[in-house]
Amino acid sequence: MAWAGAANHQPLIFLIITLLCFFAGGIIYTIGTYGHLPPGIKNNRTMFTSMSARGALAWISGITITGFYILLYWRDYWKNLFGADLFVGLVNLFNPLSMALRNTKADQWFVYGSLYTIAVLVMGFKFIYKYRHSSYQIIRTSSVMFFQLGFAWLLPGIMKSLYNYEPYLTYFWPLDYDAIFPSTLSYFQTQGAFGQFFIFWGLVMTFVATPILTYFFGKRWYCSWVCGCGGLAETAGDPFRHLSDKSLKAWKIERWLIHSVLAAIIIITVLLLVDNSFKNQLLGDSAKTMAKGYSFVIGMVFSGVIGVGFYPLMGSRVWCRFGCPMAAYMGLIQRFKSRFRITTNGSQCISCGNCSTYCEMGIDVRSYAQKGQNIVRASCVGCGVCAAVCPRGVLKLENGSDNKNAPKFCLLPKI
Repeated sequence: MAWAGAANHQPLIFLIITLLCFFAGGIIYTIGTYGHLPPGIKNNRTMFTSMSARGALAWISGITITGFYILLYWRDYWKNLFGADLFVGLVNLFNPLSMALRNTKADQWFVYGSLYTIAVLVMGFKFIYKYRHSSYQIIRTSSVMFFQLGFAWLLPGIMKSLYNYEPYLTYFWPLDYDAIFPSTLSYFQTQGAFGQFFIFWGLVMTFVATPILTYFFGKRWYCSWVCGCGGLAETAGDPFRHLSDKSLKAWKIERWLIHSVLAAIIIITVLLLVDNSFKNQLLGDSAKTMAKGYSFVIGMVFSGVIGVGFYPLMGSRVWCRFGCPMAAYMGLIQRFKSRFRITTNGSQCISCGNCSTYCEMGIDVRSYAQKGQNIVRASCVGCGVCAAVCPRGVLKLENGSDNKNAPKFCLLPKI
């Protein structure tokens, strides 16, 4: 109704009703689904419902979400094509909230951020209630909900009202791909101490804090506790985690693709910085063209349209697994120089396969458990669901000594 313009005249009333429906509906559904069951593993009928087993509802949902992202990213294009703004109804609905938080009218990005945050909060409550037998899952999910609400929605809105700029302090280069582009650095340098702080913050988080934290805690400190992409995958994407491809072919594609994206953003960033030092006389417009190409293909199509739109068909971590350069960066540290690993007690494994089935990163956890081999994989985000669904307590997330016996880097997995 809001999309059709029904909220144009009384947006505040429609907004309150909409938010109440989101949150009350989520709570009623969650308690109605899991409230009468004892705490523990609850994935009944996951493999048989149309939504979670690539049925008709999954395809409809995938097409709908993908279509939403296409309309969102290219709003102006569709506006020029059809002569009408397809988002004006939704934007008007969120105007009261945007005025209260940001002291300015809403735009499609505020609408998107608000819906994103609502999804993480509502589905985060569902996830916590579902996995209430695990204190690790309760704390971890509370963390991603906190960072999404506080650092990715409230704080940027407050900063917008005070300084007319919306910083996202939980995204760093290379995930925030243009964070150290010359144009971005030049802009921050014009913002005085405020801008210099954000340059300092981004550089420290990328080149100092990330290696140190990943060394001690693996990439889980970010992918499963802080990152907004991971937050949505862990909450709204939970019903689809079993859809990830566990084949060796998928693993090969994953390693080639994600490291190629990381290499691409490193090369583009270096070229832009070098070209800028020569006053843009070295490469001309070619470096900027590469940056625009990366922004379109990786920043919009891959991370947004495919990364979320394909949840019901390919699982919840398509972007994190195959495209995120931040995950690739931390994964290299985790694989070859980190204290984090998942230890296994092979003698207790009954080969039920729950761990592999519900691994959203496509890791065949059971094969490690059967051999009693510790799991040290670059792609593991440390969500801990493999351990939570294990009926025998075979798996345990631990921080141990350095993985000194890790093999030398090889792009392709050994068979």
